[in-house]
Amino acid sequence: MLAARLEATRVSEGFRAPQFELPEPLTGKIWTLDDFEGSPALLVMFICNHCPFVKHLKKDIATLTSFYKEKGLASIAISSNSIVTYPKDGPEYMAEEAKLLKYSFPYLYDESQEVAKAFRAVCTPEFYLFKKDEQRQFELFYHGQFDDSRPRNNVPVTGRDLSHAIDCVLNGEELPFYQKRSVGCSIKWHE
Repeated sequence: MLAARLEATRVSEGFRAPQFELPEPLTGKIWTLDDFEGSPALLVMFICNHCPFVKHLKKDIATLTSFYKEKGLASIAISSNSIVTYPKDGPEYMAEEAKLLKYSFPYLYDESQEVAKAFRAVCTPEFYLFKKDEQRQFELFYHGQFDDSRPRNNVPVTGRDLSHAIDCVLNGEELPFYQKRSVGCSIKWHE
């Protein structure tokens, strides 16, 4: 059985990355938005361990983020799911997942779900690509899908949409294509 699909909502132009302070279960380190101050661009991904849409992409997410880290992109992933209903999305399992997939980015735990709400995230996976603006703040550049591949649609995973957006942001170019929204499982909110 395939999980119910949910499409990400549009976030308004000019949206700035909200401040956050979240733990990384793998290392115990607390991360904030300021930790990425030196980066020209920041990719924020809302993912989790159990979602079939994330499972479909997770190896390619690891590959893509590792590749672009060498080019100056900072990346983080955040899991905001309730562990009451989805215990496998809890911190100890997140640490195992990060280690197993050799994530080159911090995989952070949003227990209160306040960070997901501040970003207006609604599904997993959901991708936000921010660029530095004139005030040295992270401004939303791309809020769209990884690519056209979905579980069972037989479209190969390429990361085409997201990688094209990252290339544009790192090269100071405008985005020359329509941003298709992310599709995935709903974030599992606390009851």
